[in-house]
Amino acid sequence: MKVVTFGELMLRLEPEGYYRFVQVDRMTSTFGGAEANVAISLANFGIDSTYVTKLPSHEIGQSAVNSLRRFGVDTSQIVRGGKRVGIYFNERGASQRPSKCIYDRAGSAIAESLPEDFNWDKIFEGASWYHITGVTPALGGNLPEICIQSCKAAKEKGLTVSLDLNYRSKLWSKEEAKKTMEKIASYVDICIANEDDAKDVFGIEAADTDTENGKLNKEGYKSVARQMVEKYGFKKVAITLRTSINANINKWSALYFDGSDFYFSREHEMFIVDRLGGGDSFCAGLIYSILNKETSPRVVEFASAASCLKHSIEGDFNMVTVEEVERLAHGDASGRIQR
Repeated sequence: MKVVTFGELMLRLEPEGYYRFVQVDRMTSTFGGAEANVAISLANFGIDSTYVTKLPSHEIGQSAVNSLRRFGVDTSQIVRGGKRVGIYFNERGASQRPSKCIYDRAGSAIAESLPEDFNWDKIFEGASWYHITGVTPALGGNLPEICIQSCKAAKEKGLTVSLDLNYRSKLWSKEEAKKTMEKIASYVDICIANEDDAKDVFGIEAADTDTENGKLNKEGYKSVARQMVEKYGFKKVAITLRTSINANINKWSALYFDGSDFYFSREHEMFIVDRLGGGDSFCAGLIYSILNKETSPRVVEFASAASCLKHSIEGDFNMVTVEEVERLAHGDASGRIQR
């Protein structure tokens, strides 16, 4: 089993702890990005994963590549070129103060990539699954067309294609997102969204829900999932459901529609160490479970548990094992010391 993901790997800069940007004179640096996060999670689960992007040939670009290699991700299809690595600055929220992300990714190597940079026939050799998110086409330039070409090539080779809608209002408008994502959707088998994505991208909204004030009508998301399947032809839909008590305490669950029946995971109450990468870890858990032919209830429990655990891990990458996820998925949420 081999999974291919495609997107932008960025340099992540942030103050230590809960300091604000304006308080510090130094920041810690790591790397992250939606599709890279999925690739690393899958590698940690024992799945062969290949990550595709474009990065400069200089030392920062090489450091980004090295951040993937250390986890066993195949980086052989990464294109080298361009002048800069995209950056995002992250300030962690606390209590009623929300986290804040500031992007500095204009003119990055991948944002200026060309269709001919990527040989999809070669990239997909031996692969069974292709995963992409809405973040990548949102970067503009040639990327909307490159993403469409990649999905078309994946389908022609018989790969399962999964899409995380991952709408980012700081990158493009809802109108721009819908225009491009509807084209990509025609090649997608499994669509993944959070509680707002379907509304923001496709205009499909859950009744009786107010995400800003932490009110989720979970039953309403059954209708959202069914409408997505009927309108776009997806075989399966998964929707993560987050209730934010504040920046530190969230409740987390998910809905999985396998085309026939609906399944909700148990709800996890989380104290958040780092919420970035939570949706990506859910995607990885979903892909892993489906590839291992788990039953639908087990698919959604494993994916939800993997994501819950990510919220306890510093950085973008989900540094957990299959055994740790299974323990939580089976109901052991005590957090008792293991010795």
